[in-house]
Amino acid sequence: MNNILIVDDDKEIVDSIDIYLRNEGYNTFKAYDGIQALETIMNEDIHLILMDIMMPKLDGIKATIKIREERNIPIILVSAKSEDTDKIIGLNIGADDYITKPFNLLELVARVKSNLRRYINLGNYNNINTSNELIKSGGLELNLYTKEVKVDGENIKVTPIEYKILELLLSNKGRVFSIDEIYERVWKEESFNVENTVAVHVRRIREKIEINPREPKYLKVVWGVGYKIEKL
Repeated sequence: MNNILIVDDDKEIVDSIDIYLRNEGYNTFKAYDGIQALETIMNEDIHLILMDIMMPKLDGIKATIKIREERNIPIILVSAKSEDTDKIIGLNIGADDYITKPFNLLELVARVKSNLRRYINLGNYNNINTSNELIKSGGLELNLYTKEVKVDGENIKVTPIEYKILELLLSNKGRVFSIDEIYERVWKEESFNVENTVAVHVRRIREKIEINPREPKYLKVVWGVGYKIEKL
């Protein structure tokens, strides 16, 4: 049974989400600010977090940053803010998904299922030859068995989404994937206006694996087409 942490200072919202998730067979934990969320994560085996942004004591942005220092648990940010800038900020700090209030609870459950599926089944691409545990390009290395990413022998911390993007591109070195292709194969959803979402994750990956993200060695953009990992 998957454990989901619901974090929101509005107890009615927490209770509503809790009912839907429990009806879907999930085990839930509740927190009403970022500090309670961090304490729960330390003491429980949490598989996914629904994190409100505007909360007392420690808001969702700061809590997400702290969580990302140690854990790669999928985080879905929940906020009343709908502007693209807030979505991009959330993705930049390490969130995997974003949903705005008021939201449809059935859509929220669908997003939970989608993110859990990616987290638990990392690496299950049909086109990957899993008989080889390591896929490489130069000093960039991805271990399909341990789910580790290394650059020149140094471990790099990546989120589940970042891992999936790297796995897709590195498993198909030299092939250019459009933004829509990347989104549909990684997020497992139909793409619609996803340019910012994919671009933010690509930028975060570059910041982690490239010596100079402005002049990337591995993850290249093909202008007007998409992204690829160079064959090195």
